[in-house]
Amino acid sequence: MKKHVILMAITVIAINCYSQIVFENGYFIKNNNERIECLVKNLDWKNNPSEFKYRISENSEVVTADIRTVKEFGISGSSKYLRASVEIDRSSEDLNKLSSNRDPDFQKEELFLKVLVDGLASLYLYEEVNLRRFFYKTNDSTIRQLVYKSYLVDGSRIGQNNYYRQQLFLNLICQEISQNDFKTLKYDKKDLVRFFVNYNKCKKSKYTNIEEKQKKDLFNLTLRPGLDLNSLQIHNSYSNNIAADFNNRLNFRVGLETEFVMPFNNNKWGIIIEPTFQHFNARQEFDSVSVKVNYKSVELPIGIRYYSFLNQKSKVFVDAAIIIDLNNNSTIEFDSSADFKISSKENFAIGVGYKYNDKISVEVRYQTRRDILSKYIYWDSDYKTLSIIIGYTIF
Repeated sequence: MKKHVILMAITVIAINCYSQIVFENGYFIKNNNERIECLVKNLDWKNNPSEFKYRISENSEVVTADIRTVKEFGISGSSKYLRASVEIDRSSEDLNKLSSNRDPDFQKEELFLKVLVDGLASLYLYEEVNLRRFFYKTNDSTIRQLVYKSYLVDGSRIGQNNYYRQQLFLNLICQEISQNDFKTLKYDKKDLVRFFVNYNKCKKSKYTNIEEKQKKDLFNLTLRPGLDLNSLQIHNSYSNNIAADFNNRLNFRVGLETEFVMPFNNNKWGIIIEPTFQHFNARQEFDSVSVKVNYKSVELPIGIRYYSFLNQKSKVFVDAAIIIDLNNNSTIEFDSSADFKISSKENFAIGVGYKYNDKISVEVRYQTRRDILSKYIYWDSDYKTLSIIIGYTIF
């Protein structure tokens, strides 16, 4: 088992060190309005960037461009960023840092704004850690922030400045948009994108919903059968003569994994939950004593996964999880004494794998030691598992 652990650790390190840079078809526009077609490194930015990397062709050198020399850049069918000099309010929404001033505190900044809807009325987003601001523009106006701010009232109550609704009511009026649509409009991406799309439709104007074009599958359900190589050792610390080693045994396992893919960083991170049925049955003789193990349980790994893309169809991944073990009336039986009920503690797992075409996957996963006799003071147990798992993503 130790050899397996070392091999797994080396593999994980190798995968983390190896990161195929994914450059996608894109463009940028220089200050002199020259448009350059190129390959842009797609980081699927969670926070708005101030620079980006590109190469002119597959084999050319990687160059960094920034907001000082570029007025617009984008990745085909994925994202678009526009440089703008705007008034932005950076007031905190943290309850411990709320201002007592209802009005926004604007400051002039030059930023790359993410284009969400591009049309007669356009919607933009600027996002940093703990900061999210939406901006808008009509054909005959400059880009302005949609104002939303939380503030303290009388030092204790929290008020909200929802001036963005009035801004839109005054500037984006259309027959098919009711007054109630403005009153119920939330300051979030989903609601605002829908509102701007509806306005452009109402005006029969051409528009592009870039947010819709880059929508990705953020939920996966995968059937994961496989084989477990299990080993079990038990030992009585009170009496060194009482011990048993059940050696390695190959058992079938089946799991159903739910994966929630995080909608940033190019979908490289995911949260995984995988209820898995596993079992271990064995009998061993030692010192004229017969010991029988009947262990079956539903394991519940909960963890995170990281993907590294090799090309458009292939990717490798690493994952780590904590495993909650739910056993079902499992026992260790001694023919000369009472049966022991198996009661296990949580343990951990780490895995490496490969996925093709977002459908077929294979993974090698190692679990750390699990104590399945945790409720017995003088007994120690060492249950370990190395798994080979085949996956088929249903949707």
